[in-house]
Amino acid sequence: MKFCENCRDIVEFSVREEAITKVIKGKEITYKAKVAFCNECGEEIFVGEIRDLNLKMLDIAYREHEQLIQVFEIESILEKYNIGKRPLSTLLNWGEGTLTRYLDGDVPTKQYSEKLRLLLEDSGYMIKILEENKDKITERAYKLCKEAIEKIETEMLRGDGKIDSVVKYFIINCVEITPLALQKLLYFAQGFYKAFNYEYLFANDCEAWVHGPVFRNVYDKYKNRGYNPIEDNVSEYDDFEISETEKEILDSIIVNFGCFSGKILEKMTHIETPWRITRRGLAEDEGSNRIIKKELISEYFSEIKSKYNMLNFSDIKDYSSDLFVKLYN
Repeated sequence: MKFCENCRDIVEFSVREEAITKVIKGKEITYKAKVAFCNECGEEIFVGEIRDLNLKMLDIAYREHEQLIQVFEIESILEKYNIGKRPLSTLLNWGEGTLTRYLDGDVPTKQYSEKLRLLLEDSGYMIKILEENKDKITERAYKLCKEAIEKIETEMLRGDGKIDSVVKYFIINCVEITPLALQKLLYFAQGFYKAFNYEYLFANDCEAWVHGPVFRNVYDKYKNRGYNPIEDNVSEYDDFEISETEKEILDSIIVNFGCFSGKILEKMTHIETPWRITRRGLAEDEGSNRIIKKELISEYFSEIKSKYNMLNFSDIKDYSSDLFVKLYN
C-alpha cells in the first residue's frame, strides 16, 4: 500500500506494464516500464521501488540500443576471473576507480565497453593483460586470477564431457525424449544458462541445420535412433557431475520446453534470431554446417531475459508459452 496524492490516503495499488519512450543524448529509447495506479481513483501513484526498477530497465535498454556492456556483465567479469575492481582497472591501465564508477551506474564509452566485452568473452585476452601487467597488482590478486583462468581452460578442454553430462541428465529426467527434442533442449539450456549465469554451460558449438540448432557430436551418438525416443539404460549413468545451479536451470528447461514434441521445438528455434541469422542466404531445405556463434546465442537470450523481466529460472515459462502461441495463432 502507498500514499495516493489524489485520494490523500494510504491505498492499495495495481501495477501494469507500458512501453515508454525517453530521449537520452538525443536518441529515442523505448523500454517496458512498470506503472502503479491507485485502486480507488485510478490515478498514477509514486512507488519508489518501481521508479528504481524503471531506471534500471531504461539503463539496460539504452545500453542495448548503443551496444554497450551491461552492469551485470561487468560484475560477471569480476566473478569469472576472481579479481577485484581496482586490480582489474589497473591491469587495463585505467584509473583505479573506473570500474567502481561503472558498477555504480556510469556508462562506459564505446571503446572501454568493447574492451570489457572482450574480457568477458575471451579468457585469452585476460591472460595477455594479466601477464603484461602483473607487476602492477599484488601477488595475491595475480595468483587468484591466474587460478581462475586455469580453471576456465580446464573446463573448456573437457567440453565434450560437460555436454555429455547434460545429455544424460535430460535423458534421465525427461519422461520421453527423442534425438530431435534433445538437440533443442541442449540449445535452450545453453542460451538460458548463459543469460542467467553469464557463462556458457558447455564449450561445444551448435550448427544451423535445416531442422534447427544441432550439436554434431550428440547427433552422431544418437542418429541411429531416428525419431524414436532414446531408451538408454539410465542405471549406467553414474559418471557425470551437474551442480545444483545447473540442475535448477535444466529442470526449468525440462518443465517449460520438455513438454513439447521435437517438431514443435524445431519450429520454435526457427523463429529465433540466432538460427535465422546463421542460415541467412540459404534455401529452406539446404544443408549447412555453419556454426551458430556463441555471441549470437548470448545476445539473444540476454535480450529475452531482459524483455520478459526474468528474475529466476521459473520465469522462462512466459517465453516458452509465447513461442507456442506465435506458432499456432
